[in-house]
Amino acid sequence: MKIYQSRQLTPEQQRALCVRPWTEDRSAKNAVECICLDVKRRGDVALREYSKRFDSAKVSDVNVSPGEIETARAAVPAKVLAAIDHASRNIRTFHSAQSKKEGRIETEPGVLCWREQRAIEIVGLYVPAGSAPLPSTVLMLGIPALLAGCPRIVLCSPPKSNGVPDPVVLAAAAHIGIREMYKVGGAQAIAAMAYGTGSVPKVDKIFGPGNQYVTEAKRFVSSDPDGASIDLLAGPSELLIIADESADPRIVAADLLSQAEHDSTSQVVLVTTSESLATAALEQLSKQLQSLPRNTIASKSLESSFAMIVGSMQEAAAFSNIYAPEHLLINIRQPESILPLIQNAGSVFLGSFAPVTAGDYASGTNHTLPTGGTARWFSGVSLESFQRSITFQSITRDGLKRLAPALTTLAGVERLEAHARAVTIRFES
Repeated sequence: MKIYQSRQLTPEQQRALCVRPWTEDRSAKNAVECICLDVKRRGDVALREYSKRFDSAKVSDVNVSPGEIETARAAVPAKVLAAIDHASRNIRTFHSAQSKKEGRIETEPGVLCWREQRAIEIVGLYVPAGSAPLPSTVLMLGIPALLAGCPRIVLCSPPKSNGVPDPVVLAAAAHIGIREMYKVGGAQAIAAMAYGTGSVPKVDKIFGPGNQYVTEAKRFVSSDPDGASIDLLAGPSELLIIADESADPRIVAADLLSQAEHDSTSQVVLVTTSESLATAALEQLSKQLQSLPRNTIASKSLESSFAMIVGSMQEAAAFSNIYAPEHLLINIRQPESILPLIQNAGSVFLGSFAPVTAGDYASGTNHTLPTGGTARWFSGVSLESFQRSITFQSITRDGLKRLAPALTTLAGVERLEAHARAVTIRFES
């Protein structure tokens, strides 16, 4: 993990450091396109073949049966179920507060305008389970979908070699009330939900993280008119920490490693006003890394990660805004003092007792967040992600009469005579 001095770098060099280390894999893109089109054409037959090929699972029926769900729940330790319950309560509390009813606005006498939210009718949730199951993703996607009132929620997760998804994934889904689940993973799961098969229904919008094949599949189906919308294109996990001399280097190192262990292409960044803290934190990284079960992955991630020494907290915030991190952790004496300066971030964690781990699992906020600098224009998943807004207007005769001059004039400028006539005809005797 390299250390840079901001004063020794030009603005162009600093921006170059903000380019993520992972690159597009053209071969993966081509392979995913073939998989998606094959599923679109052959449906369930293709799904069964890909399950055998990629997951070493023989799946005759992709539906998860009620019996399989009950067996899964019985197999999950009580301690894990209690943690799922704890996390789900906080996630539900936070996302419930996002439900807002907007009032009607009278833009001028006789002209009422307003918006109403409607739930997306069929949503698809993808829950990966590569090196480990992700019950937290079930909660982060399933709870807001349920709160939004989506009439139909479809969940796909890859089968294990026994032909059934991981028990803790099924248990988490059942715990929050999701019953429609399918044993299919990878790019083929995204294609199945986008196009529909004999078993898997076609959905309107797909949510969920995944590897580069899943991400490419989401990109492909969202650009296909026959496909489906998506939440966002999530890349490898990333974290930027802003810290001062008051931060404990052991904690800083632990926080960096918590995201570095996600993926070898993940990136973690330390921005600090204290060179001594940066040096101590890097020493701690080496020590703590040795005891991590995923130290090979974390080590690879750290190769493309870095620390930046800056002259002030204002400079630290400015660099963070350029980087636009998925996770931003502010570990300084008064973390809220720089919040007005923060413009671009997926989720922000304040103080020495707010690890990203809390947001990953159980504090209540959503962990499906924009990566790769897209926090400059994207938000993370929320209740609104599962809804769409419809605008309404109610206009009286007098209200339209007041609007008429502006309406007919602008219609004339745009040479749309029928637009103008649709107004004037209402006042003809």
